[in-house]
Amino acid sequence: MRKNIVAGNWKMNTTLAEGVGLAKDVNEALKGIDAKCDVVICVPFTHLASVAGVIDSSKLGLGAENCADHVKGAYTGEVSAPMVASTGAGYVILGHSERRQYYGETSEILKTKVNLALAENLTPIFCIGEVLEERENGTFLDVVTKQIEEALFDLSAEDFGKLILAYEPVWAIGTGKTATAEQAEEMHAHIRSVIAGKYGNEVAENCSILYGGSCKPSNAKEIFSKPDVDGGLIGGAALDCASFMGIVTAF
Repeated sequence: MRKNIVAGNWKMNTTLAEGVGLAKDVNEALKGIDAKCDVVICVPFTHLASVAGVIDSSKLGLGAENCADHVKGAYTGEVSAPMVASTGAGYVILGHSERRQYYGETSEILKTKVNLALAENLTPIFCIGEVLEERENGTFLDVVTKQIEEALFDLSAEDFGKLILAYEPVWAIGTGKTATAEQAEEMHAHIRSVIAGKYGNEVAENCSILYGGSCKPSNAKEIFSKPDVDGGLIGGAALDCASFMGIVTAF
């Protein structure tokens, strides 16, 4: 049975003090409710160890926003999967559209990162999605299929089953545009069918697929009601405790 999950991606926001404060607020807010989903916050590298020390890991998961494609060595400024795991984090976002766009991350690089994360028992939240041109020219299903096949289909069924996928309509991130619930469901169902074609229905049905495009308290309930949408990867709304909790309680 696949899990419902709401994961916050803080991106390059909050100082250490601000981030610890926000994590404490979310942790406290979760104490008072019976959440119908797993809740995760993915925070800047500088915050990981400090945040791990102030949250209840049985209620709130912790993740990094990226990791390196090497284990260790002369890679100034990089943070490896073993380093992330050593902080107490259990998740790592990989393949986010901003990493692909601004830092040139390819499927080959991401394939390496996924394997390194899995070797440290980190759960990858693996992002896929199309840009506006691909949405408008009708190639968006093929684009997402290729992203999955190139980066993930060398995994065994057992290892693939450890992943969380996140669909990002890149044209709806930070633009104020949002994919309709129907557009989200269409893509999520397609992703599940691609997985089933490779690994079979059981693996596909057990895979949590999150929606990651301008999800807010006002639209989360409708989006999450779709049968193939298992939660959200939340950007801007994750930086405010009340907004984030409004999405968590949409289940």
